[in-house]
Amino acid sequence: MTEAKEVLYTVIAYAKMWPREIFDTDLDLVRSLPILGRAGVYVLYRDDLPYYVGQATKLRKRLYAHAVMPGTRYFNFWNFFSVFVAEDKTQRNQIEAILIAAMPTANSAKPRLEKENLPVKVCELVRQIRRRRANPPK
Repeated sequence: MTEAKEVLYTVIAYAKMWPREIFDTDLDLVRSLPILGRAGVYVLYRDDLPYYVGQATKLRKRLYAHAVMPGTRYFNFWNFFSVFVAEDKTQRNQIEAILIAAMPTANSAKPRLEKENLPVKVCELVRQIRRRRANPPK
């Protein structure tokens, strides 16, 4: 008898580099996009550079606020977005943390996971390497 293995997918859907302008068009079209009605993590881009990483229980509502409300913090600074659907809050925190750690962004977001510092022995090795480079043998 074989055992069935449960596979838990963290990201169950994604949309990459969609233009912000979709929020300036027909709102019925935006409402008809199922992926934006889900919970997940989003990345706002300024051209092709990541600008801000955030998460929302309703991606459409959060992205709409960023896109059409001039008083919001990031209104003037992005023109594309990507979304990663993840229904579980813990998974969203993990995805957001990975994206923040992996991509330089203009915001001061901090990953919600514990950061591992370099071990003392590795720090000492790095110092030794830098000293050798700064003072090469003659």
